[in-house]
Amino acid sequence: MNGNMQKKAVGIMEIKTKRCTVRRFVKENLDDFMEYRNNENWMQFQGFKGLTKQMYAKELLSEPSLLKGVQLAIINNTTNRLIGDIYLKSENCTFWIGYTISPFHAKQGYAYEVLVAIISWLKQKGCIRINAGVSPENLASINLLKKLKFTFLSSDEGEHIYILDLEKI
Repeated sequence: MNGNMQKKAVGIMEIKTKRCTVRRFVKENLDDFMEYRNNENWMQFQGFKGLTKQMYAKELLSEPSLLKGVQLAIINNTTNRLIGDIYLKSENCTFWIGYTISPFHAKQGYAYEVLVAIISWLKQKGCIRINAGVSPENLASINLLKKLKFTFLSSDEGEHIYILDLEKI
């Protein structure tokens, strides 16, 4: 993806699945975001947590950039409420991905559904590889990555790095 494509892609980015829409955050999503992001037990394997509403607003509501990394909202199509978030960061033709589903919506297939759509979108945009860093203790996330055909690459600073080679799928 070239720089112009990256700006354009985020500017119009809205990915719909059967039950969810992935899109930019809006101010109305902040309270729901804070509810699960500031839950220390639920977020034990995640970064970007424990902040104030103003700190989250500064990050989530600013102009998105795939080069710097962007956090996108996962919205339930029925309730129009935030149920999780996706992080994307571009490094040439490789993307880093991260994801969180609120504890109230966990284990219902939302992460899988949304990640399948994100993977397809990235492949259509010319991405050749997706990386995901995960705590070795986060077995639910590791199992999800394996279900999506990610493979273990290495360990780096206490994280396991999994990759998905989009040229092979």
